[in-house]
Amino acid sequence: MNEQDVFTIINKQNGNLAFKLFSFNDNSHFDYLQRNNFYSFIWIKKGEGLLKVDFSEYLFQENSVFSFSPYQPFMFSTNKNISGIAIQFHSDFYCIHRNPQETSCDSVLFNNIYQAPFFEIDKHTQTNFHSIINQLKTEIQNNESSNYELLVPNLKILLVTASRIKSQSTTYEPQFTDTQTPFVLRNLKNSIEENFRQKHSASDYATLLNISANALAKLAKTHFNKTLTELITERIIIEAKRELYMTSKSIKEIAWNLGYTDEFYFSRLFKNNADISPQMYRDTVGFAKAELN
Repeated sequence: MNEQDVFTIINKQNGNLAFKLFSFNDNSHFDYLQRNNFYSFIWIKKGEGLLKVDFSEYLFQENSVFSFSPYQPFMFSTNKNISGIAIQFHSDFYCIHRNPQETSCDSVLFNNIYQAPFFEIDKHTQTNFHSIINQLKTEIQNNESSNYELLVPNLKILLVTASRIKSQSTTYEPQFTDTQTPFVLRNLKNSIEENFRQKHSASDYATLLNISANALAKLAKTHFNKTLTELITERIIIEAKRELYMTSKSIKEIAWNLGYTDEFYFSRLFKNNADISPQMYRDTVGFAKAELN
């Protein structure tokens, strides 16, 4: 099969991309800032460079697997050729939110603010990925009725496999000599998860954890490669996206549930971080799919 082959499925109802699988042999697809309304799963098989994503930058090597959510800004910067395989799919094609326990990819592979959005894979996993991807290609090629019944199950297998590997990966996890540090970071993560709807400032979490704001900020930046404010804001935006996608709640109600009494302030916060308004996100990524189906 030609490495340049591109496999694309278009949503006939609206003409938007539903699913795409393609190979690439240079960085021309990803050398500019991406803000797509679909999920991206990218396996760089050869090459190395710099990933710029959200507020962070990471160096990457060959055989790294990347996962990006809709409208998550990212680009690859490199002066060398990179090659690999990319899979892109819209929430209309497969919704990772509807059954979050089905693949665990909503909190591990995608929308995971506490880890780098990529991991490295060994030769066994490379072989496994090749097998699943070939199944995806075969299903698209051999399908005459265009219902693609086996495409989503094979996509799920790929996402489940990737989620398991990433959850076990220690890539870019710093080593600490201070035994208290991992404890503080675990508490920070738990505190954000429990309180992000009510507490929005870095000082709130410093008070909760009984640590100075400066010390906590340095730990967050060292471990998560993000400022504490960025971590809190990203968690709020992820929850807002889930609410916009999965429910028919008004934007005002979503804002209120996330601790914002001013709907317009919340909308500006969302747009500044997602580069798109809450309503446009709802219109282009999905609206109340779980309630309507």
